[in-house]
Amino acid sequence: MQKEEFLHIVMPIKDKLYRLAKRILVSHDEAEDAVQEVYLKLWNGKELIKKYNKPEAYAMTMTKNYCLDRLKSKQASNLTIVHQNYKSNDSRTEDQVEAKDGVGMVFEIMKQLPEQQRIILQLRDVEEYEYSEIAAVMEMNETAIRVNLSRARKMVREELIKKYNYGLTKN
Repeated sequence: MQKEEFLHIVMPIKDKLYRLAKRILVSHDEAEDAVQEVYLKLWNGKELIKKYNKPEAYAMTMTKNYCLDRLKSKQASNLTIVHQNYKSNDSRTEDQVEAKDGVGMVFEIMKQLPEQQRIILQLRDVEEYEYSEIAAVMEMNETAIRVNLSRARKMVREELIKKYNYGLTKN
């Protein structure tokens, strides 16, 4: 595989790899390092990429596994999850602040989810992957993906309701 062919495959997905890495790891720097490591592994195994029908799913799986390994390593004892990909096109300052607060609240709630549900929610609702693609990345069947996604969404919804209804009493 030539360099141009390799770049044609991996460059369109670099942002998705980064966002997944950032969802799992702590910071911009950690996520960039993870994506660089994955690119290096992909380059070293570039002949393997040809064997996969969906190189994007293969790269996402590598990214997920690398990031999870980093979290389990001793180096990562102080890593937590953060996410700041949201950008609003709304012109009103109040609306921008409210939207940012709401999105921030959702991402804070996502931190409480079990790891598997958190990654599935990221892939489906943020990255907009199809169930079959998520199943390939997570190495699970589609039914399990749907169940985990449903549970994750339910937990996020319940926590949002609690936060928005805090201090309100029913008469």
